[in-house]
Amino acid sequence: MTTPAVEAGCPPLSLLEKAAKVLSAFQSAGPRLTLTEVVQRSGISRSSAHRILDQLVQLRWLEREGRDYRLGMGMLELGAMASHHNRLRRAALPHLHALHEATGHLVHLTVLDGTEVVYLERIGGSDDSGVPSRTGGRQPAYCTASGKAILAFSDPSVAEQVIRHGLRPRTPRTITRPESFRGELAMARERGVAFDHEEGFRGVFCVAAPLRGAGRAVAAISVSGNGVHRELERIAPAVRGCARSVWQAMFGPGRLSEKQARPTVAVAAPGFSQPSMDNMMAWLRFSEWM
Repeated sequence: MTTPAVEAGCPPLSLLEKAAKVLSAFQSAGPRLTLTEVVQRSGISRSSAHRILDQLVQLRWLEREGRDYRLGMGMLELGAMASHHNRLRRAALPHLHALHEATGHLVHLTVLDGTEVVYLERIGGSDDSGVPSRTGGRQPAYCTASGKAILAFSDPSVAEQVIRHGLRPRTPRTITRPESFRGELAMARERGVAFDHEEGFRGVFCVAAPLRGAGRAVAAISVSGNGVHRELERIAPAVRGCARSVWQAMFGPGRLSEKQARPTVAVAAPGFSQPSMDNMMAWLRFSEWM
């Protein structure tokens, strides 16, 4: 049976496109499909479908029981993480905009993925084009304020994994010695914020605060820009306050009302204090999304 793509004179499907069609076969079907049903729903040849199914089983994206296939734990984990990221971004967005308006600088929301940070959101204007970041982009965690803020409040083994992966110099100011890097994380734990002084890119400075309750950090909020090094200390309390507001919006007692949740950021705000809602039960509820 000729596939629609071939009938229309289109080029052959790539392996990635074939895998996507195989996975899409499970969207509107029952929990289990046989090889024959996957072929019928995807339009992929039987030999290609069989080979792709076997590879997806090895990746844990699918599971096989006898002749049947179903979505595996790998896909469920990805779906849960995507749901968590969407929820986190929705809760943070108004506060990120308020922080950008208060500081006038570029604001990021980032999460840690392995040894890198991933930008979930980037709030800025045309004047911020000098900072090489984009939504969905990645940077090494060790040379970013966001990465250091998350690592400082993560299990020590996570930071050690980053160190083992290599602290390669990105600029003359990149911290490349393991002991110096550990000291940087200790300082971030004491201050509640982490800094990046041209460690990832020349001319780019940044301050970041971890998004956390009583447990480990799950994300970071940062303010960065070209030549903002003279303002970092002044901006730091506002970044900490923004992170606290986002956490409270997600996990505060009974959540915030619409009036209470209205974001307000004062750059000259006093230092950060641990809010009463930061408790282990809130963290356990959050960890279900991880």
